[in-house]
Amino acid sequence: MFTIAVVGWSGAGKTTLLEGVIQRLSQGGLRVATVKHAHRRFDMDREGKDSYRHREAGAGQVLVVSPDRWALLTETAAGAEPTLAESLARLDPADVVLVEGYRGGEIDKIEVWRSGRGGDPLWPTDGRIVAVASDMAVDALPASLNDRPHFTLEDADGLAAFIRDRAAAATGESG
Repeated sequence: MFTIAVVGWSGAGKTTLLEGVIQRLSQGGLRVATVKHAHRRFDMDREGKDSYRHREAGAGQVLVVSPDRWALLTETAAGAEPTLAESLARLDPADVVLVEGYRGGEIDKIEVWRSGRGGDPLWPTDGRIVAVASDMAVDALPASLNDRPHFTLEDADGLAAFIRDRAAAATGESG
């Protein structure tokens, strides 16, 4: 499966841009899967629900199944977060896997960078960043970015085409 990460600092607009990209790739006939890396503890369950009560009682895994979807909730030991490779292995086959996060990972990345949102750009020091989506005008970009494609934060069409082309090249299929 072709996999690429979308990285950047909190509040840069990663999720909003990804929504548009996912929609365009899916509408173009590609099977898309996503992996969202959370830096903090999260819970998809709600207190009082049966599945929550099962976990609170000590179940290490709870599988919730309905006619529309299923979810497997798995408790992990402290510090036992699965690697990206282990997480990807759990997915059903897809044409494209978009990973939100894993900023320090050894995976090709698209950086979403918004000026004034804190944090320095990652592209000057991370050779795995293959493109950047930002709010900076192309003529205002530093020379360190000139060798990589640049997209605006609103250009979900262009970014989807870029990803589609890279996926086709990586898998040897025509885009």
